[in-house]
Amino acid sequence: CSPLLCTVNGLQARTFGVWTLLSSVIRCLCAIDIRNRTLYYITLFTFFLALVHFLSEVFIYHTAALTIGVMAPLMVASFSILGMLIGLQYLEVEALAQNKKKN
Repeated sequence: CSPLLCTVNGLQARTFGVWTLLSSVIRCLCAIDIRNRTLYYITLFTFFLALVHFLSEVFIYHTAALTIGVMAPLMVASFSILGMLIGLQYLEVEALAQNKKKN
């Protein structure tokens, strides 16, 4: 059996599944309430966490090969981080405009 398959047990697989489910719920909530800055930052953090996780599995722990199964989440996380950082600029401009209206 391969080293990766021999080291993963049911508990680890379920933990990874729950982590993935939690990340997707956070991301969906952010999509619903995109102007919630706290939720926006938490969502951005989930993408950073995913990127660091997959990069560490490939380059530090050597428990995953750089295949399409690993490249796909790396690309999604990278592009999502980029898009959210660009979107963050629009949230800042919108917040400033709302503050001017209040004053």
